[in-house]
Amino acid sequence: MFEHTFIGLDVHAVNVVGHALNPDTSEITRHTMAPDPAVVLEWVSRFEPPVKVVYESGPTGFVLARHLRVAGINCVVAASSKLLRAPGDRVKTDRRDARVLAEMLAVGSVTEVRIPAPDEESLRDLSRLRSGAARDLAHARQHVNAILLRHGIRYPKATRWTKEHRLWLHRQHFDEPALQFTYDADVEQAELLAAHLARIDKQVAATAGACRYAPVIAALMCLRGIQLTTAFGLAVEIGDWTRFTGSTIGSYLGLVPSEESSGPSRHQGPITKAGNTYARKLLIEAAWQHRRPYARPGERLLRQLELVAPATRIRALEGNHRLHHKWEAFDHRHKMSVKANTAIARELAGWCWSLATPLQQRQPMAEP
Repeated sequence: MFEHTFIGLDVHAVNVVGHALNPDTSEITRHTMAPDPAVVLEWVSRFEPPVKVVYESGPTGFVLARHLRVAGINCVVAASSKLLRAPGDRVKTDRRDARVLAEMLAVGSVTEVRIPAPDEESLRDLSRLRSGAARDLAHARQHVNAILLRHGIRYPKATRWTKEHRLWLHRQHFDEPALQFTYDADVEQAELLAAHLARIDKQVAATAGACRYAPVIAALMCLRGIQLTTAFGLAVEIGDWTRFTGSTIGSYLGLVPSEESSGPSRHQGPITKAGNTYARKLLIEAAWQHRRPYARPGERLLRQLELVAPATRIRALEGNHRLHHKWEAFDHRHKMSVKANTAIARELAGWCWSLATPLQQRQPMAEP
């Protein structure tokens, strides 16, 4: 049997293709099996330890990795965006993908993804449920507004989707039966989604106060633009903030400029957009709030600052002033707003890291 084996797995919903490689003897074993963690474990266990297994991150999640780790198998998950592929390589099959993974693992060029604990993954699912519900509600409301606008009907006030606005919507009627049915259905859909989102927000509030990220969530809420749902999303998406530094957190979230340099020339382009898309979106949305005038904390921030330790309170106040001054400097230079906001979001990520890391260093994260 092999003395030391590296195994690449190409995991799909219908099957798993394995490629086992022994660099010392150059022996290669290939196998296609059912996508059952027990079946995969049985095949991996045939090889003489030590054995190391890798598969690519994707929609199949981390169930297989957790199953193998519980059985004592060293299994890692590779970041799909970091896999090497030759520019001229036009052939992509499951067997080739498994072989490439095994070869990259053997030479130590695999960029590993942190495997979250099951409870952490469930919190992420709740946060993303909330994001999807908010997006669906915005689309439904756009449909209602579009129907009214196409037929020359405009709400006379600037603030919409208040109680008064909803009553006004129910008073609108059309002569064509088909149009009336479509309008009523769109209004009903918007109201149902609003109630659905309210139930999710209630669950998020209850979960955020009881989960292990509660201290981090409370600290993040001390920054402008970050309220409960945003803080909850950032806390559960990043998970272990101690993995990063104040500079690497921006790179992880894809908020740093891309670069194409050769010889003496250096060209920086748009941000890389690598890493966690949802967390980056939350930071970019929050960064806009720091453009608003700021002299002292508002009522919400004052209440939130009372709930955290003095060191966290001081750091958060420093961050709020710093980020607002940065926005003022960008505006004074007539910097393009979108680019300026991205730069503010990158620095906001660093301030979030500076608030969360001390709390997690005192209370280390549990291993999955």
